[in-house]
Amino acid sequence: MEGRRVIVAGASGYLGKHIIRELQIRKIEFGAIVRKKESVYELNLTDKQLIEAEVTKPNTLSGIINNGDVLISCVGITRQKDGLTYKDVDFQANVNLLNEAKASGAVKVVYISVLNGELMRHLKLVEAKEAFVDYLKTSTLNYTVIRPNGFFSDMKDFLQMARKGKVFLFGKGQFMLNPIHGADLARVVVDSIETSTNEIEVGGPDILTQEEIAELALKAFKFEIKISHIPDWVRKSILALLRAFTTSKTYGPYEFFLSMMAQDNIAPRYGVHRLKDFFQEEADKINTHKKTPKEI
Repeated sequence: MEGRRVIVAGASGYLGKHIIRELQIRKIEFGAIVRKKESVYELNLTDKQLIEAEVTKPNTLSGIINNGDVLISCVGITRQKDGLTYKDVDFQANVNLLNEAKASGAVKVVYISVLNGELMRHLKLVEAKEAFVDYLKTSTLNYTVIRPNGFFSDMKDFLQMARKGKVFLFGKGQFMLNPIHGADLARVVVDSIETSTNEIEVGGPDILTQEEIAELALKAFKFEIKISHIPDWVRKSILALLRAFTTSKTYGPYEFFLSMMAQDNIAPRYGVHRLKDFFQEEADKINTHKKTPKEI
């Protein structure tokens, strides 16, 4: 990495901030693309490291990537907002970045998509991501696509239910997954800069059933284990209704979440952070700032 700069797009997001911290730890020269520098205030970045730009506006990207740089993009949206669609952000914004990287003589692009994304193109949230992966593969640049199977932060939905004393699951709750902490994933992303591997699937160290995740969430609040199982036909009905009566702006994130809850999502295990510890840390924060339901 000597003499090479890394440009991180999506630096103000959950994973982006972890990637910046990993680059700081390794003392790797970098630039962080953000819409507003205040969004990464806690990272203590220098003016040289901060790049204020709008990835959806190609004219603001001119000159921000230099010859020999590596572009890492975790640009994407879960919920469509500000009038922007998945196609605008997950696809076109990344195309804008890629085009600038090619024009500037960058040597590699690292892009974060999702596990089994090529099999889930029917989901609106995934469709645009995989369209960009297709575009990336046709470029002349070296590339690596990172495919995590979910972040610890995505598991906060379990905590939000657990803080009320009960968790609801669709079906029997036996589908398995091994989500990964942002810090662990950031190490994989930065390591990938020097690899020739085109695709990397990665998950956390613990493979858990949805039932086990629900139990961990309840235990974090020291509650009695109370889990209600909702028939899977209810999940399917909700999906059908959302698709029929709402726009992709509304149903996109729910479609993704409800679909992921109905299948195993297991990736090669990596990392040292455990979901149990993450849940406990988050529950402690909640208990510190707000009263929780009476403990059993």
